[in-house]
Amino acid sequence: MTDVPVTKRSQMVLFSDSKSPSCHRVRLVAKEKDIPMDIIEVFVDSLPEDLLELNPYGTLPTLVDRDLVLYDPQVIIEYLDERFPHPPLMSVDPISKARARQMLRQIETEWYPLVEAITHSEDEKVVKAARRDLQERLIQMIPAFQHKDFFMSDDYSLVDISMSVLLWRLPYLGIDLPKSAKPIIDYSEKVLQREMFAESLSDDELDMRD
Repeated sequence: MTDVPVTKRSQMVLFSDSKSPSCHRVRLVAKEKDIPMDIIEVFVDSLPEDLLELNPYGTLPTLVDRDLVLYDPQVIIEYLDERFPHPPLMSVDPISKARARQMLRQIETEWYPLVEAITHSEDEKVVKAARRDLQERLIQMIPAFQHKDFFMSDDYSLVDISMSVLLWRLPYLGIDLPKSAKPIIDYSEKVLQREMFAESLSDDELDMRD
């Protein structure tokens, strides 16, 4: 880090955990939109003082855009989509947008915590239950991956971004999808082969597939 205060930098600053799906999706949005951004990788157990001064909750990701500080992941990605409107990653249709926001919130509050439990819990029963729950949730969503090019949409969106960072982690999480989940497997190959997805990966995330 340089001595220039975070709020005085000429471009956005993102405090990011190199393994967190919530942080990864912010980095992926930035890549898809070619947003200039300084990414500062930090460890959750040793947060820097300047981050704690900016974000009283000490949570990641935290985005700083001059005097604006955001630390709700869904607010961050929607802000980036509106601040940099091309290419658009949310529908302008109110109904489609509401459905997308609802799915984004579900992924953030119900699915990503299961990733956290699998990767950080020391209780094997908790890990097994979280792994089973996440696999079942995905299988239940199979119909949503059918009939459209992307997730319930003809266009790549913030939901696809949020879903792709989760799908990338499945082997690392010890989750194998059954043959009946072919629509999810096909979808996964499509979104994970995007050029910007590869560029969004941290070294730790690359290691998840090695």
